Amino acid sequence: MITIVIPYFQRQAGVLRRALGSIAVQRECHLPLHVVIVDDTSPVAASAELEGFELPNATIEVVLQPNGGPGSTRNAGLNRLAPATRYVAFLDSDDEWSDDHLARAAIALDSGFDFYLADHYQIDQTVGAFSRAGRIRPAGHPPIAGATGLHAYLSDMFDQILNGNVIGTSTVVYRPEGFSDLRFRSDLTSAGEDYLFWMSLSLAGARIAFSNQIETTCGRGVNVFAGARWASDEFFVRIRNEIKFRKMVEELFDTSDNQRRQLRKGVKELRRSFDMSILQRLRQRKKLPSALIREHWNLDSLSFATIPSAAARAVFVRP
Repeated sequence: MITIVIPYFQRQAGVLRRALGSIAVQRECHLPLHVVIVDDTSPVAASAELEGFELPNATIEVVLQPNGGPGSTRNAGLNRLAPATRYVAFLDSDDEWSDDHLARAAIALDSGFDFYLADHYQIDQTVGAFSRAGRIRPAGHPPIAGATGLHAYLSDMFDQILNGNVIGTSTVVYRPEGFSDLRFRSDLTSAGEDYLFWMSLSLAGARIAFSNQIETTCGRGVNVFAGARWASDEFFVRIRNEIKFRKMVEELFDTSDNQRRQLRKGVKELRRSFDMSILQRLRQRKKLPSALIREHWNLDSLSFATIPSAAARAVFVRP
């Protein structure tokens, strides 16, 4: 069985049905499918979306939980895995799969791999993420028999994620056997919780396969990362989570000197974004989100030390 975990929080009707529609058209997958939809107290309830809807090729289970963010929601799905589950697939509720995604993932995982990912279209893009980022070159990884475009990943995925992540969450299918205790960080609500999961899976010895075929199209539903407007409250949450993620990587993993430099460089860049967001809110005479500012101070007080220099730069570069 493949258990498909869908974290669900949407404000627009019809989004979930499109994602489920891409499950309905899956072909040539030899394993039965079970869908676990975790309703994260969504404004448009999953039950309303499912009214009168059936999947011809899968069973559906809905779990309702208090709002906890994407990590908590995916964990709720992982906690509901049936004993018959051989593979777990993730599908965000605003994304859609190609009709052969699960069949191709099953071919790769049946060949002895533990962790599968694929090329994908990011939001509003018509060029695949692999090509856009230029971070992964299929020719450098040996092919896997059974379908064209499948490859055994030979590089360092931990380093790959730090320097140029190529993993789209909705493309991931993995084998839970041997990794059953692994969970997403629920304290990272808008950035980094998925990266930490992939890093942990990789360092735990998961054998990785990938497809250079486009197998997922990312949609524009409620996206707590891409939807955070500059200097908005959501943006402050995202910046805090991104800084926290980088600090956690240093705390949790044995990183190289080069990786630590990369992480600290990222923190400095995020501090600049935080400072400029503060200054923009002040210029616009908009109230600062005091609770979020306090949380940021508790995480990274050095972000505030650079506000004067950021203000000085802003003055000198103004026309």
